[in-house]
Amino acid sequence: MNLSMNSLVNSVESVVAQIQGLSSSVDDINHLHNLLKQSEDLLQSESIRLAPFLAELDPFKHSLGYLYILDAYTSALVSKEQASELILCIARFVSACAADQIRLAPDKFISVCKRFKDQVMLLEAPIRGVAPLLTAVRKLQSSSEHLTTLHPDFLLLCLLAKCYKTGLCILEDDIYEVDQPRDFFLYCYYGGMICIGQKHFRKALELLHNVVTAPMSTVNAIAVEAYKKYILVSLIHLGQFSTSFPKYTSSVAQRNLKIFSQPYIELADNYSTGKISELKAYVQTNGEKFEMDNNLGLVKQVLSSMYKRNIQRLTQTYLTLSLQDIANTVQLNSPKEAEMHVLQMIQDGEIFATINQKDGMVRFLEDPEQYKTCEMIERIDSSIQRIMTLSKKLTAMDEFISCDPLYLAKAGKERQRFDFDDFDTVPQKFNI
Repeated sequence: MNLSMNSLVNSVESVVAQIQGLSSSVDDINHLHNLLKQSEDLLQSESIRLAPFLAELDPFKHSLGYLYILDAYTSALVSKEQASELILCIARFVSACAADQIRLAPDKFISVCKRFKDQVMLLEAPIRGVAPLLTAVRKLQSSSEHLTTLHPDFLLLCLLAKCYKTGLCILEDDIYEVDQPRDFFLYCYYGGMICIGQKHFRKALELLHNVVTAPMSTVNAIAVEAYKKYILVSLIHLGQFSTSFPKYTSSVAQRNLKIFSQPYIELADNYSTGKISELKAYVQTNGEKFEMDNNLGLVKQVLSSMYKRNIQRLTQTYLTLSLQDIANTVQLNSPKEAEMHVLQMIQDGEIFATINQKDGMVRFLEDPEQYKTCEMIERIDSSIQRIMTLSKKLTAMDEFISCDPLYLAKAGKERQRFDFDDFDTVPQKFNI
């Protein structure tokens, strides 16, 4: 169906007719896309009366046209009373829309989804946005390796709704492609918090480490907050923290992060002494600072983990020890409390021991894992395969960057700053 351009720009009805007539083939959809771009001003000017036109369109068959009208419609101010209806409308569209069509206008799809997130937060019902935004992320992604702008919004809703397990499903993907640096910072920060909520401290450390060591030209609030949590999770999971940064960390981060996180570094120093009374005193003195950062809960877990670390140290010295001696050594209130800690550590696989209930003695054992079960071999093989895939990706990326004109131009400028006579000559190849 072809209508004149004058008719198109003067009537929303004609735009809808174009959408209905040009959504059956790839060529038609591409032509429609050009027409919709030219109709944006019209749609924006008519935003408050667009709702009835959405009912005339099929969100799957007419996904691209539906998206343009929905984007214009949602750009108008929405009252709290209208928000619930708008949420349902967007959720239905996200569920039904065709991925290949909405990817033609990713910016508009992202805008609609971000407004959707804002509305569920306005209604203080983040759980209503979790499933639709997960669907939106999957439809917008070109592959599971692609980090979209919607990833952080989805993880934020998971955090607010305490749907941690749902958030974990996208944190399992290996990310190699990032649209915006800020998205990466927020994805890793929110992802780290979700892993903390699920007690997946190893993965949390990995994600927070990514924030701290990511390239940055100026220090940002996300990196500062990530560094504070990185210190606390390191103490909980590893029982120690090092203030030295990896060499690939930006100089900005190395200079500034410690300055903004001084109470946390001092907490780590107190932790390293192994003296629970001193750590308790420090936490009590600085409790308000930790609470202002919303980290007091994690700090309390740090405090609790010191008992575990002190019990683990005992396993390196003794083969058997009474519950009373354990309670006295690690400064617990009673043998019963010591027993509860030991049982929990056995259950979590943090120590290997048996408790004789008759005489209250604990016998420490060696790690029974022989690393030769089928399950263990499968895990090792899976890790090797993942590392090989990563190696191939890095090689391909290195080759791509080596051929990039912008990189070569910058590398050429940098090279001029040095006198190559200052360097030892190194042969490129060795002939044997």
